Amino acid sequence: MPHFPNHIKSKLPQVGTTIFSVMSALANEYKAINLSQGFPNFEVSEELVSLMNHYMKKGMNQYAPMQGIISLRERIAEKVQDLYGAVYNPETEINITSGGTQAIYTAITAMIREGDEVVIFEPAYDCYAPAIQLAGGIPVYIQLTAPDYSIDWTKVKKLITQKTKMIIINTPHNPAGTIMTAADMKELEKITSNSEITIISDEVYEHILFDGLRHESVMRYPKLAERSFVVFSFGKTYHTTGWKMGYCLAPENLMTEFRRVHQFVVFSSTTFAQYALADFMKNKNYLELPAFYQEKRDYFLKLISGSKFKFIPSKGSYFQSLDYSDITKEKDFDFAVRLTKENGIASVPVSAFYNKKNDYKMLRFCFAKTNETLEQAAEKLCSIKADKTIGKMPTI
Repeated sequence: MPHFPNHIKSKLPQVGTTIFSVMSALANEYKAINLSQGFPNFEVSEELVSLMNHYMKKGMNQYAPMQGIISLRERIAEKVQDLYGAVYNPETEINITSGGTQAIYTAITAMIREGDEVVIFEPAYDCYAPAIQLAGGIPVYIQLTAPDYSIDWTKVKKLITQKTKMIIINTPHNPAGTIMTAADMKELEKITSNSEITIISDEVYEHILFDGLRHESVMRYPKLAERSFVVFSFGKTYHTTGWKMGYCLAPENLMTEFRRVHQFVVFSSTTFAQYALADFMKNKNYLELPAFYQEKRDYFLKLISGSKFKFIPSKGSYFQSLDYSDITKEKDFDFAVRLTKENGIASVPVSAFYNKKNDYKMLRFCFAKTNETLEQAAEKLCSIKADKTIGKMPTI
């Protein structure tokens, strides 16, 4: 293959292959159990697959409307009104997207200009900062620390300037497994009141909360909803991450800007999938997800309770962070690689979610797996011994 003869000035010189690709490739190479990337390994509903096949065979294989088919948008409008008391016009305020990441990229591209500042909370999902930078914006990182990853709103206030044009939040949180509370939402409301700041609320794990906790969507708070792009994922809800189907809700004036960009990013999302999802949403089985995933979380934590790892049970999402500080002093990336190669289990080092690679000796594991997979993974985790240097007093 010929080589481009000139110098390429990269727009993202600091960005390499994502940590998810790196760890999954390593898992494949060493035939390790893959709890690194966030995808379920159990079967998709047969009813949903049947609906997909039905609409494919029925001929729904050409472009859908740019906004998404109206029946699916109407179903989403009904859902958010039932769950959050929020009223969105399916014609003008709801858009189907090719996954949550595309919705986030589109919202950032639509709103952020050269020199605008965007606040993101770290650890942060890795698609936020590159999208900001590609739009000419400047990420402003607020670092949350293990183990509770709570937000210091006084610190947030100090970092807000006239250049601040957007704040990105994520609840339930990937990778921390934390959630934002009603008190957090009230603080966010105070900070953004009477400002030009828009919000992206990444709520792709909206149905995966535990111990009776309530999902505090921005849609519950009118003063936040009026300035928010709210992003969701069908893949996370229906165990179909590879279909890359999601949606975004926003007030009409914000959605108008969103659609100006969306039409030139993907134009429209898979047609037969939209028809299938519109039908499938009628049964409201997403309401069963909290109990389903809590059983997974509880089972995984019970299985590893005899290990050397420490943890605070995840409050939301299908991720669990494990503290390995009693096992080794290695950097989290090095330990994650060693676990994959030597112990046959892949995870994601949490430092990968920080701009400055902050290392709190934490690894992220995905428990959206069959019980058999969780049992095999737990057996490997429980077999890991602490380094001999851990716990010893230093010599003088």
